[in-house]
Amino acid sequence: MSKKAPILLVDDDRAFRKVYTSLLRGEGLEVVEADDRPSAREAFLESGCGVVLLDLMLPPDGSVQAGLEQLAEFVDLRPEAKVIVVSGAGDTRFMLRAVREGAYDFLTKPVDPDVVLVVVERALARLKLERQVEDLQTSLTHAQPDRAMIGQSPSFLRSLEIAERVAPTELPVLVTGENGTGKELMARAVHELSDRRDKPIVAVNCGALPDNLLESALFGHVKGAFTGAVRDKPGLFAEADGGTIFLDEIGDMPPHLQVKLLRTLENGEILPVGADRSLHVDVRIISATNRDLLKLQQDGEFREDLYWRIKGAQIHLPPLRDRPGDIPILATHFLNKAATLCADGNARRLSESATSALLAHSWPGNLRELRHEMQRASVMSQLPVLEADDFAFSRGLRPNAVDDDAPLQQKVEALERREIEKALDRLHGNRTKTAEALGLSRQGLLNKMNRFGLG
Repeated sequence: MSKKAPILLVDDDRAFRKVYTSLLRGEGLEVVEADDRPSAREAFLESGCGVVLLDLMLPPDGSVQAGLEQLAEFVDLRPEAKVIVVSGAGDTRFMLRAVREGAYDFLTKPVDPDVVLVVVERALARLKLERQVEDLQTSLTHAQPDRAMIGQSPSFLRSLEIAERVAPTELPVLVTGENGTGKELMARAVHELSDRRDKPIVAVNCGALPDNLLESALFGHVKGAFTGAVRDKPGLFAEADGGTIFLDEIGDMPPHLQVKLLRTLENGEILPVGADRSLHVDVRIISATNRDLLKLQQDGEFREDLYWRIKGAQIHLPPLRDRPGDIPILATHFLNKAATLCADGNARRLSESATSALLAHSWPGNLRELRHEMQRASVMSQLPVLEADDFAFSRGLRPNAVDDDAPLQQKVEALERREIEKALDRLHGNRTKTAEALGLSRQGLLNKMNRFGLG
């Protein structure tokens, strides 16, 4: 172990303190000792410790109940602290109560020294990760106040940890996840944390443009390259020179452009449409997709060599349904941002029934759907506190059922949304094929997906 934040060891057994203080200091850790409740409280407040080893039965009364109350007090005073209960009171009832009061772990005496070291190291690692995430979220909130990355679920924290690690490198990054999980936001976060932050980040949706326009948009073109090319035009790679290019929905990129992109990744050169001479660019690639690129390889739709070039590091963003603990936090954030849309300028709050409804919903549109729903509910509600009935999905309007008494327009929108979802699922998220199957233009489909929170 390397030297980390102080450990507070609280136990009235002098021999126990001596053994474990020596053990922890031998691992390079600073240890502060206390032998009763008053000295434990004083040391907790003054030492700035991040991890506490706490005996429940301490002087002056030796009461387990008082020990549990002190545990709760520590958690209230400093919620981020990791309090590990180490006690001879091994009754299951006490363990459960300690966990409910906020204990990070519960160890029963006699305890194996190796187990103590493992649990302490894990607690310190968790504390470090949470502090890094807090710093990261703060910096990103200041950089993009309307698009803060918020959450405390383990899977989301893991995604942020990977982003922080890979950002300072030059590795290409592949961001995966369902529509609406925040892939572009994550790409911008990586850019903001990189050494290229003072240079531009340029984004393009590879599935939003026809093949010929996508090639010109990416690589540029020279005058006369095609009808309408009345002057030379630099592409997005040239625009992003020195910075980052974000290739969203890279799984929709046609095969011939995959070849051209691979060349750029390999030698840093781009060939504008109609040009006979390549240009050199210094660009970091961040890609994103909601599709299974390995399956696309098997189907011959995506090049294996390109896959391994863009996957220098992979960041997977979990869907909102897998982050239930984050839903109320995110909803409150979006409600605060939506205050400017309200007639009275005040942010709406969530009632208990509203929170329950949010947790019960499956959120197929993920963060985008949640943001839109909070905006809509904020505007439509006349009261400061939102109830479950204020949400369209709670009334069966989205995504599947429609109230018989609902206005015709709502029924039509619900039907449209359901048919688009079914087509996207059947065609594995391919927007071009989905638009064709539904008899829509590609842009018309994108407009509807954005309105329904499916984008």
